Amino acid sequence: MNQHEPGDVLARRYVLLDLIAAGGTSVLWRARDRSLDRLVAVKVLQDQRELARKEARTTARLSHPDAIEVYDYGETVTARGRVAAFVVLRLLDGEPLAERLTRGPLPWTEAAGTTARIARVLEAAHAQGIVHRDVSAENVLLTEGGPKLLDFGIAALAGDPDDERGTPPYVAPERLTGAPAHPAVDVYALGVLFFQMLTGATPYPETTWEQLETASRAGPCPRPPGVPGDLAELCQRCLDPAPSRRPSAREVADQLGQTLGRTRFRHRVRHGLALMALGTVAATMLWAGPVGDQGRPAGPASLPEPRRTAAELPSSAPLASPAPLLSSTPLASPAPLASSTPFASPAPLASSTPRNTLAASAVPEVLDRFRVQLAEAARAQRIRSDVALDLRQTLANGTTPQGVADLRRKLDDRLREGAVELRLHGELDALLAELAVVVRS
Repeated sequence: MNQHEPGDVLARRYVLLDLIAAGGTSVLWRARDRSLDRLVAVKVLQDQRELARKEARTTARLSHPDAIEVYDYGETVTARGRVAAFVVLRLLDGEPLAERLTRGPLPWTEAAGTTARIARVLEAAHAQGIVHRDVSAENVLLTEGGPKLLDFGIAALAGDPDDERGTPPYVAPERLTGAPAHPAVDVYALGVLFFQMLTGATPYPETTWEQLETASRAGPCPRPPGVPGDLAELCQRCLDPAPSRRPSAREVADQLGQTLGRTRFRHRVRHGLALMALGTVAATMLWAGPVGDQGRPAGPASLPEPRRTAAELPSSAPLASPAPLLSSTPLASPAPLASSTPFASPAPLASSTPRNTLAASAVPEVLDRFRVQLAEAARAQRIRSDVALDLRQTLANGTTPQGVADLRRKLDDRLREGAVELRLHGELDALLAELAVVVRS
C-alpha cells in the first residue's frame, strides 16, 4: 500500500518524515510543511482520489475545536507512476482512546465528559448535514486539550445512500437494511462508545459485518452497570434499535453537562460543609482554651484572668466557677466534644446551614465565572463585544430556571449568527448547565 518513503516531497511542499499509521486504503505520515515551517499530518490514499477529495471537502466544512482540521488537499504521482491523492491535516499528539481502553474502563465522570465533547462535534456536523458514520474508539484521540474526533473519511451527507463501510461494533442496526445516512447512526455509535468507556467492552460481541447480519438481539438494550442511573438510561436510549427513539447529539451533550454540573455542585457543597465543620471546631477549641487541672476548660486562651481583690469578687459564686460558662456557652462543654467526632458531626451543620442556603450562595459564584469568561472572550475576540455586553445584561435574569433557559436560547442564536466562537459556546453552555442545577436546588 505504501508508495512513499521518508524524504519524499509532495506537491514540492510537504516533506514526509516518518510513518504514523497504515490502513487498508490510506497511509498517515508525519510531515513538514516547508512553506509555513510547521509539522503536519499527511494522509495519502492510493486509487481513492474521489474519496480523499470528499473527505477534505467534508471536513473543511466543519469548524469545531474538537474535530481534526484540514489544511490542504492535493494529488501527486508516486515513484511507480501512479496518481495518489493526499489530505493535509493538523498534527495532533495524544493517545488513541482504543489504546487507553486496553487498560480498562474510564471513571464515569471522565467517560461522561469525553462523550459530551464528542457529542458536541457531532452536533456541529449534523447541523451542517454531515454524518460521520465511523464514530469509534479508534477515531477518538485523547490529547492534552481533550478528546478529538478524527477521520471523516467515510462521512456522508444526510440522505445519501448507505454502504458497508465503518467499524462493525459501532454500526447501527438500520444500516444493515440499507437505510440512508442519518444523524441517528452517529448517536448509536456514540452510545456504543459511551458503554465501552464505562465498562471496558462494547455492548454486543459482533466484530464483522457478517456477524452483524446474523446476530439475534432480543430483549432490552444493555444497561451499563455501576454508573449513575440517569447515565445508564441515556446510554440505553442511544442504543435503542429504533432511530426515532434515540436522542439527538445535542440532547446527549446537554444531559451529560447537567449531570456533571450537579456532580460539581454536590462536591462544592461537601467541600463547604467540611470547611464549616473545621471552622466550628477551631472556634470551639479557641474559646474553650486549655483544660485546667480539674479537667475543665480554663477559659479563652486569649483572655487571661485579671488580678482581682477579694472585695471585687461576687459573694455568690467565684469567677472561676465553670457552671455559668457551661450553661451559657454550650460549645465549650467538654462532654459533647469527648463523645462525638467534631469533624464528622452532621446534625448541627445540617440544621445551621440548609442546602438551599448553600445553593443560593453558589448562584452568584457561577454568574461571576460566566461574566469573567465573557470578558476574557471579548478581549480575545472570541465573541463580538456587543454580544458579550448583551449576554452580561441578560445575566441579571439568570437566577431562575426560565432566565437560564432564555440565556441558553440567546447563546444558541448568537452561535448560529457566527458571533460566538464554537468552542466558547461549549464552555459557556457548560456553565449554564451548572447554573441550571444550582437555581433549581
